[in-house]
Amino acid sequence: MIQRVTIFEEICKGCGLCTTACPQKILVMGKHMNSKGYHPVIVTDQSLCISCAMCARMCPDVAIKVEK
Repeated sequence: MIQRVTIFEEICKGCGLCTTACPQKILVMGKHMNSKGYHPVIVTDQSLCISCAMCARMCPDVAIKVEK
C-alpha cells in the first residue's frame, strides 16, 4: 500500500504542531521559506508514513493531505 503526505507549502505557517503529532517523526521544519516568509514543514521519508493522518488533524491551517 502506498501512503502519501502532501504539504501545501504556501499555506503552511511553520507552527510545527504536525512534527510533534507524527508517530513516525518523518515531518521536520524546512530550511527554505515560502512566499509568506514561513519555514514550511517537509516530509523526510514518504515510505515510513503509516497514513494515520495525525499530522493533518493537528494542522490548524489544513495545509496537509494524507492519502493511502
